[in-house]
Amino acid sequence: MTANSADTGRVPYDDLVSEFVRVLRATGFDEERARRAARLFADASRDGVHSHGLNRFPLFVATIQQGFVRVDGVPERMTAFGAVERWNGNAGPGLLNAEFAMGRAMSLAREHGIGCVALQNTNHWQRGGSYGWQAAEAGMIALCWSNTKPNLPPWGAREPRLGNNPLVVAVPREDGHVVLDMAMSQFSYGQLDTHRRAGKLLPVDGGYDRAGDLTRDPSAIEASERPLPIGYWKGSGLSLVLDLLAAVLSGGKAVHQITPEESGLSQVFIAIDPQPLSGGTEAGIADEVVAFVRSAAPVHDGDAAHYPGERSLETRRDSMAHGVVVDAKVWERVRTM
Repeated sequence: MTANSADTGRVPYDDLVSEFVRVLRATGFDEERARRAARLFADASRDGVHSHGLNRFPLFVATIQQGFVRVDGVPERMTAFGAVERWNGNAGPGLLNAEFAMGRAMSLAREHGIGCVALQNTNHWQRGGSYGWQAAEAGMIALCWSNTKPNLPPWGAREPRLGNNPLVVAVPREDGHVVLDMAMSQFSYGQLDTHRRAGKLLPVDGGYDRAGDLTRDPSAIEASERPLPIGYWKGSGLSLVLDLLAAVLSGGKAVHQITPEESGLSQVFIAIDPQPLSGGTEAGIADEVVAFVRSAAPVHDGDAAHYPGERSLETRRDSMAHGVVVDAKVWERVRTM
């Protein structure tokens, strides 16, 4: 491992995948499923989403050992009506269930123009953006979201009653897909964890401390469980309706029924094939929109406006050329698992 600092280093992407496969095989995964899951974890770290890549991998293994995740659990279709289907995830690995569900939604989209798969009884999907990238790489527009355990207070309240329900929207584009991956709080719990590990304050206020004061201290927000919803009351409302839609469409659990281990989640995956409608003109539209955004005068000289997913691509190129940045302690922990 090439050292970056006392706490970080760089590891070749293939080495990350190999170590993840080794550990997953030891937990009971077959070779093919272990490799798929390993690549999804490695891809997250490769793109700079460390909180849902290497850093989260030990927790994922723990949920398997504790019996919350069934390594042999695979999705089973329950009902279908045209382009809409409901599936049971059978408590299988959330990231494999999600990859399958987005793939199935894309198959429906190729047949109907649009496809919707609602998934119940699944587990944490890890990096939600993975499934937006999956669809965009196939030329599909995607929209997907998941509910979570209660970990976000409604606007005007102090106790968690909403989920941080991540939302992903993806639009394919040859020069760099547009992929929005966001939580319903100003900073996801993953980002709070990343800043805390690095000993950094948040760039803006991200929530309240236990005294009820706004703070940029990630540890204080984790302790109080009072992150700020995006857009204040607007993010609070969006979280609520995403939970409602996920539970109603999947027939699964809503946020108030989900335990701290986050098993039994409900998720929705929508894919749209733009080609039949646009005849290929969607690519030009996406390029024009991105160019217009990037033409905005920056606040600071030398900076520029970015579109969602752009920084991920920059980090990906750097990771593949120079190695994936890792937390040295977590990497050593995985190597000794």
